[in-house]
Amino acid sequence: MNEPDRGLGWKYDLPSPNTEASIDSITTVPPRVLSDMNENYLELSRATLKLRGGWIVIGVVISIMFLTGPVSLFGHFPLKPNLAGLKELFLDIFFHAFFFLLLAPSIRMDLGFPKNEPIRFNRQRRKVYFYQFRFNLLNPFGKKNWGVKPVAYDWDDLTLEAYRIYAPMGYGGLKEEVKISICKPGTHEVIDRVFFTDDIEQGEHCWAIVRLFMQQGPEALRDVLPHSSNGDEIPTPNPAVKAVFRNPFDHLAPEVQWPAEMDLESRTAPTPGKQSNDNNFCRPN
Repeated sequence: MNEPDRGLGWKYDLPSPNTEASIDSITTVPPRVLSDMNENYLELSRATLKLRGGWIVIGVVISIMFLTGPVSLFGHFPLKPNLAGLKELFLDIFFHAFFFLLLAPSIRMDLGFPKNEPIRFNRQRRKVYFYQFRFNLLNPFGKKNWGVKPVAYDWDDLTLEAYRIYAPMGYGGLKEEVKISICKPGTHEVIDRVFFTDDIEQGEHCWAIVRLFMQQGPEALRDVLPHSSNGDEIPTPNPAVKAVFRNPFDHLAPEVQWPAEMDLESRTAPTPGKQSNDNNFCRPN
């Protein structure tokens, strides 16, 4: 195999991590892109789940229907339900249970996805740390493949992939996405692929920002990036405009809690005389 496998809808790869970046390539600044930045690392926020709470509401409605449906059916046959009534009752239970099982993965994601999934780019260690939420739609009640599982990879192993898919559903049928893939060192075997942005243009600008930071440091970005220390505010290029989360489910989302060892390593420079990749954090199964 000469090239890494690409997913359905792949269009092209963005510039490699060490391709020279310039401030001129950053023509727009995506809102809420920067969480934190200092001499050692830059942190970007991701929002994999765009509309939190929608599936919870749908699930509650279906649950109410499931609970009230049989009662209403028995109301028609209070003493001796006939065969037709029992058949209708069975179909009602089966229908609602079936749809509840279909919605279970989405409901669990609504409840489990953290407030954001930050990525930390450490220029001193030349490593990237992902606060990654994993899920398995085929096993909505399992534990192994669900939950936050932070991972770390070498900067040089990253590949940014642009995807564009046309489908007969919503948003005019067009879905864009930029993903980060990581290959096993020395091979073309993709060992992980994670979400970066849901818009190709935004992904290109974010990637230019990251490359500029990793190549030249934070001083190269001071004049172009809006910043807010308040997680409930959305920084915008216009400081007079401030927006806050209006979805009440966003405030119920789990807070970001990095593992202590990874949190320290991802925010600091390596000890002089010590290799920057001494710690080898677990990669996803």
